[in-house]
Amino acid sequence: MTRFLQPLRFTLMSAPSPGRLSTLVTGTAGLAFFVGTSIPTAAMAHDLGGPMGGFGSGLGHPLAGFDHFLAMLAVGLWGAQMGGRSVWTLPATFPLIMCIGGIFGMFGLIPDETIRIAIAVSLMVLGGVIAAGWRAPEWAALVIVALFALFHGYPHGQATLRAADPAAFTVGFVVSTGAIHILGIGVGYGLKGIWNGNLVRALGGVIAVCGVYFLFK
Repeated sequence: MTRFLQPLRFTLMSAPSPGRLSTLVTGTAGLAFFVGTSIPTAAMAHDLGGPMGGFGSGLGHPLAGFDHFLAMLAVGLWGAQMGGRSVWTLPATFPLIMCIGGIFGMFGLIPDETIRIAIAVSLMVLGGVIAAGWRAPEWAALVIVALFALFHGYPHGQATLRAADPAAFTVGFVVSTGAIHILGIGVGYGLKGIWNGNLVRALGGVIAVCGVYFLFK
């Protein structure tokens, strides 16, 4: 029982100042608004029909799907939460393996429904490990991130086939993915010292719940 009450006691003793609390409330409200406006269109996250352009289209493609955005954010959050080499090894691994997944997508080797389920599960797992505060061995974290990167890269590979400039499109979505990772790292470090890291864990829980929503919607 003491173990479960300790985070609450720490929270009460180290609550942020009124100014900092106001900033947190404002940021949380903004996130809630973003979630609320993005989830209704999440079904089209990786199903953008029609022709694609080049770098600009690739840059915007990861941002068009809230499921992809949350997964990229989670990778950065988890790396920041674990610290050490994981801060850069996890975000560096994801785009690299995602490109391999994109090649699979070009050949249509995996059913679309399998990809949809795998992407939803990626949010549940990545959000879950953040919520649990799991400091995984580096090899285990890399295996988890690499596995899900394959599935997230798959729909991008399908979109590349419709791009006017496939090479530029690929560079664009890799750059965009890296930027989201950096955002996740920044958010993770920014919130890490608040309430003994419980705010980061709560954000991981929100990501996991979104994964459940995408899985059963």
